[in-house]
Amino acid sequence: MLAGSVGWPQEYAARYRRAGYWRGTSLSRMLRDRASTHGAAIAVVAGEHRWSYQELDARADRLANGLARLGIRPRDRVVVQLPNIAEFVAVCFAMFRLDAVPVFAMPAHRSNEIIHFCRITEATAYIIAGHHGGFDYRELADDVCKAAPDVRHVLVAGNPGRFTALADVDADAGSGADGRNGGNDQNDRNGGSGPRDADTAADPHTFDPDTFDPDPSDVALLQISGGSTGLPKLIPRTHDDYLYNAAASAELCGLDTTSVCLTVLPAGHNFALSAPGILGTLYAGGRVVLAETPSPDVGLALVEREGVTIVAMVPPLALVWMDAAAAGGHDLSSLQVVQVGGAKLGAEVARRVQPTFGATLQQVFGMAEGLINYTRLDDPDDICVTTQGRPLSTQDEIRIVDEEERDVPPGQPGHLLTRGPYTIRGYYRAQEYNRTAFTADGFYRTGDIVRQVPSGHLVVEGRAKEQINRGGEKVSAEEVENHLLAHPGVHDVAVVGVPDDFLGERICAFTITRGDPRPGAADLRAFLRARGLATYKIPDRFTFVESFPQTAVGKTSRAQLRVRLGATFTPRT
Repeated sequence: MLAGSVGWPQEYAARYRRAGYWRGTSLSRMLRDRASTHGAAIAVVAGEHRWSYQELDARADRLANGLARLGIRPRDRVVVQLPNIAEFVAVCFAMFRLDAVPVFAMPAHRSNEIIHFCRITEATAYIIAGHHGGFDYRELADDVCKAAPDVRHVLVAGNPGRFTALADVDADAGSGADGRNGGNDQNDRNGGSGPRDADTAADPHTFDPDTFDPDPSDVALLQISGGSTGLPKLIPRTHDDYLYNAAASAELCGLDTTSVCLTVLPAGHNFALSAPGILGTLYAGGRVVLAETPSPDVGLALVEREGVTIVAMVPPLALVWMDAAAAGGHDLSSLQVVQVGGAKLGAEVARRVQPTFGATLQQVFGMAEGLINYTRLDDPDDICVTTQGRPLSTQDEIRIVDEEERDVPPGQPGHLLTRGPYTIRGYYRAQEYNRTAFTADGFYRTGDIVRQVPSGHLVVEGRAKEQINRGGEKVSAEEVENHLLAHPGVHDVAVVGVPDDFLGERICAFTITRGDPRPGAADLRAFLRARGLATYKIPDRFTFVESFPQTAVGKTSRAQLRVRLGATFTPRT
């Protein structure tokens, strides 16, 4: 097990293996098997790329060898921050094949989060796109290299600037006879990549991809938590549990070799990657289509062109897509399932999905820590519209409890606790936090307030902690407050979420300022951007006040602050 990770107790691991949930197969081996079975069938479509299963498997081999020649070794951590491009899938399987551990950062993350990920994991490499979505990730990489000394290599999909081109690593790996290894000769070709990439030939490692296979019980990847208490926590997922997660999801969602899954959410997000997502689709022998942007103009055209059968979205994106689909102009007849998750979907919006797309609505309520709930494809309409699904696995154990962790009466709301064959037993390198995040007998305290209806489906009522769900992105109020309090002109601040029909919630920062002149909203937004805070975490509104309402015990009353906003809330004021 990767140092710093918490595994399942032996009795539970043995139970899951005996029952066949854990199959003793690595994610690397899964692709190898599918390439042998499906061969020339198209596995990945992205832009102009159309890779067959054999081509994807061969690319994973070449790239794994190239990374090894750079000195990236088994169990090394590598922060991967790539958009929805074909290279993302190749890098994933190259990491799995090499037995290195990808750390999946989101494209929206900035220096604050990326430096944290690199430092806590002691990452040896950072893989990025050169320029995407109007942002230059190479400038971010400069900051990372200064702040995270363990990062020896920055690999870039696209124009590498002063760093190393990912394509060159792939190409060099297949040309061992000429002696190139991504070292100083490549440094010269890239215009001088500086000391961070000048030593890329050091400590080379080679392996035989035909005989080497990772231990399925070991950590395959690190996912990112929603970050309810500051910077995101890291979630260790093993080959055994994550492959079960993806395979069981694919089966539940009816995927097979005819399935075409469109990925519009960030590919590294748990929803997009394994519910059933990219990995589940490849497990089933289907085709993965990556959309570089979630825009309905792009996505609906891909549905028509590629015959997409399933797509996953968060509620705000579903609203935009429904408006575009209702306007007509695209043949969506291939679409069978529209998954919506990441935030609660309102019943009125949910009722519009099937009539608009002509496809079954599947609500998905899950977490990167494990538990995933789905409405079934044959559930009655009222269940699909009003609930957020029931657990994926018969081995998913859930408890709904009160503040004293006593089981609540059936149908009553309470705190959701869970454990099972794909729910982690602890965050990575977070021993102190794990004591509060998990019960003594291994249940994960999700932080969600839910109630269970007689059919076993869950209805999500909200969050126990002060976490804002902005368009499916989880934002810690505490983290934003701490950044704002670093500004010399901010005396105190309280960040709250307020309901929004489009995003689910928007972020409002009630702020008490000081000094002369006092900072305004534009000053504070610029300050947060300069501190590297992800764009989606920057408040939509700043409301300047002289004091905060208080509870009976003297705490800031966030409930009263939300009431104060009421119907007056408008974004970006």
